[in-house]
Amino acid sequence: MKVDIIKILQDLNFTEYEAKAYITLLEKSPLSGYAISLNSGVPRSKIYEVLGGLVDRGEVMISHENPALYTPLPPHELINLKKRRAETSFEVAEEALEHYSYVSLNRENIWNITGHEAIINRAKEAIKEAKGRILLEIWMEDAEEIRKELEEAAGRGVQILIVSYGTLGFDFAEVYEHDASDEITEEYGGRWIVLSVDDQEVVAGILSLGDDSRAAWTMHPGLVMPITEVIVHDLYIYEMMKEHRDTLEKSFGPNLIELRNRFKFGSSGYSVAARLGLIE
Repeated sequence: MKVDIIKILQDLNFTEYEAKAYITLLEKSPLSGYAISLNSGVPRSKIYEVLGGLVDRGEVMISHENPALYTPLPPHELINLKKRRAETSFEVAEEALEHYSYVSLNRENIWNITGHEAIINRAKEAIKEAKGRILLEIWMEDAEEIRKELEEAAGRGVQILIVSYGTLGFDFAEVYEHDASDEITEEYGGRWIVLSVDDQEVVAGILSLGDDSRAAWTMHPGLVMPITEVIVHDLYIYEMMKEHRDTLEKSFGPNLIELRNRFKFGSSGYSVAARLGLIE
């Protein structure tokens, strides 16, 4: 495959004329502006403007002779120069744009996310910004995908409380294993995630449908508060079951099954996919 070196240099922010002049100098140098024009195809009326730009950026060097002679920055030095400039630009842009991050999110919006990977990635980014507390409901197989980000947050001093469906060995977090994990998984036919970060941002949705997985991400206070409270109430129930299991199960059945049946909508086994209208 023939490499289009002009296109490659254009991807490095050279104009077409600059790329042609630079390549000509790589092939033979030093050269005068006239000779570069003659060998590169850059019009004589443009060549000194083109060379002036390359010299200003340090990508071509000029001798103070009469006529002036030009020589290119060696390719490996050019690449290193471009890398340093790009890294500096990214650092400056990141710092400059950080001020606008909360403004651009618009606290009134609710963003839809489609696909398992996209939902997990959004959860990771939210966790990275956590400063005080993370509340999370998740199945153990999905939790492993965000383990690194959760552990790093714990290392920053963030409190992490997890209601897990299945056994989760996260020693850096307070883990509360749901008593009815198997029953709920079978009943709903799917897995979900509910994540609240600092009581200011939530990601909530279905994770078990692959590319058809659906979730919402929002900072809207009208949703953040009740979704956060859903997790908090599950923690309440866990603590009450730990202290008064015999009494509660005597009234409501093993793992409070009678309560779940009383308030369950639709028949058992009505899958997540069906609820989303993805199957009949």
